[in-house]
Amino acid sequence: MTQFFLTVTCPSTRGIVAAITTYLAESGCNITDSSQFDDGETGKFFMRIGFKSETGADLAALRENFGERAKAFGMTYAFHDDTEKMKVVIMVSRFGHCLNDLLYRWRIGALPIDIVAVISNHMEYQKVVVNHDIPFHYIKVTKANKAEAEARQMAIIEETDADLVVLARYMQVLSDEMCRKMSGRIINIHHSFLPSFKGANPYKQAYDRGVKLIGATSHYVTADLDEGPIIEQDTIRVTHAQSPDDYVSLGRDVESQVLARAIHAHIHRRVFLNGNRTIVFPASPGSFASERMG
Repeated sequence: MTQFFLTVTCPSTRGIVAAITTYLAESGCNITDSSQFDDGETGKFFMRIGFKSETGADLAALRENFGERAKAFGMTYAFHDDTEKMKVVIMVSRFGHCLNDLLYRWRIGALPIDIVAVISNHMEYQKVVVNHDIPFHYIKVTKANKAEAEARQMAIIEETDADLVVLARYMQVLSDEMCRKMSGRIINIHHSFLPSFKGANPYKQAYDRGVKLIGATSHYVTADLDEGPIIEQDTIRVTHAQSPDDYVSLGRDVESQVLARAIHAHIHRRVFLNGNRTIVFPASPGSFASERMG
C-alpha cells in the first residue's frame, strides 16, 4: 500500500485530532504515524499524519471529501503521496562540497528527490553535473545583468516545475521579489552558527576569537539576508590546537550534513512555517534522517 501524508495548519481549538482521525478511519485508511503541536503563543495548531489506504482510495477523492470537514476548523491542508518525488533545482557557486554531498545522497537514495537542474554562476561543476545526467545551466551574474540573470533562473525554475530551490553555497544575494515569489520554497545553508561571524571568511573570524564551537544553519530564504526561519542547525567542537584550515574542513562537513537534513525534513513535509520560526516534526522510524544522515 502507498504511504500518504496529510499536513494541517489551523487555529487551535477542541476536536481537531478527532475530526481528522475519524475522517481517515471512515475513509478506510490506517494511520501509521502522527505528530502534532499546539502553539500556545500564536494560537496555531500543526499536524502531520501518515496513513495508508486499505480500500484503495486515491488522493483526489480524499482531498475532495475532506473539504467540508477542513472548512469547519479553518484548516490549511494538503494530502501528499510519498512516492511522488519533489522536483529540486540546486544553485551553486565555487564551493562544491554541499553540491557533491547532495549528488551522492541523491544517487544512493538517501535523498529521494528529482534533481531537475543545477544552476551556477561559474563553470567549475559543469562536468560533474552533466556526468550525473542532470541539466547544467551557466548563468553569469554581474551588477549590470543581475535582473536579467535572475529572470533566466526563474524561467528554469518554472519550466522544470521545481518544487524547491536549494542554495548549495550559492554566493549571490537573491532579490526581494524572488524571495517573496518563492517564499517557503528556497533553502539556504549559512556557513556560520554564530551571528557575530557574518560576511567573508567566518571561520578565520571564529579562529581569531578562539571559539570552541563552530557550526552551520540551514534556513528558508527571505528578503532579510541569512535571517529566514531556521530548519536545521548543528555544531562541532574545535580546540586551540587546530588551524583556520581545520576549521574550514570541519565546517564543510557540518554544512553538508545540516543542509541535507534540512532538505530531508522539507521533502517529507515535516517542516511548517510559523511566523519567523519553524515547526519541525521528528523523522518517522526507519527514515534516513533518523540516523542523522552523517
